[in-house]
Parts: sequence; structure tokens; C-alpha cells
Amino acid sequence: MSAVLHVLPYLIAAYVFLIGCYGLATSRNLIHAVGCLAVCQSATYVLLLAVGYRDGATAPVFSDLAPGSRPVVDPVVQALTLTDVVVGATVTALLLALTVQISKRHGTVDPDELRELRG
Repeated sequence: MSAVLHVLPYLIAAYVFLIGCYGLATSRNLIHAVGCLAVCQSATYVLLLAVGYRDGATAPVFSDLAPGSRPVVDPVVQALTLTDVVVGATVTALLLALTVQISKRHGTVDPDELRELRG
């Protein structure tokens, strides 16, 4: 049972990523595609937190701990996850702004109807 609990966050991250990829592949709307891309991005949050997790570890606040007295979770992974959240929100906002501009200019958000954007 313990081995399953160690693998579970990785399985959840893979499942969330695959759900986002499926939605992205079947999307017929640019706004839906941006949302599915955000779901794919959220799988990386679960993955990063799973990598940094340690059994029995506490938060990486060192003011009340003697060095080496208790295990702590990796603060670098937590910082990377926070950075990933900020970058994901920024990319989502930028893509939604581009979708609004495409809708204004071309009158549609259906990717199949955007003939002018094909190379």
C-alpha cells in the first residue's frame, strides 16, 4: 500500500496532463484550447510538489529548528512551483488577450475558420 501512495501523485499529474491534452486536441474553440492548456500546466504543479515531498518532513522554516534536527521539504521545489503558477497565469492571460484580438479581427474563435493565419 505504501508504494501506491508514493506513485499516486505522479499518476494524478499524468492523468491531469492527459485530460488537458485530450481537450486541447479535440477543441474547436480557441478559448477552450487556452483553458485546456492551463489544465496541462496545472499538472506540472502536482508533479513538482510530488518531487519535493518527503515523508514526515515539516515546512522549510528554520527559525525554530536546530540544523539537522528534523527533515524538511525542499524549499527550492516549492519556489519553482510558485514560479510555475505565476508563469502559467501570465501565459494564460496573454493567450486569452490574443484570442480576444483574433475574435475582434476575424470575427471567430474557431481555429478551422482562421484561414489567414495558415502559413
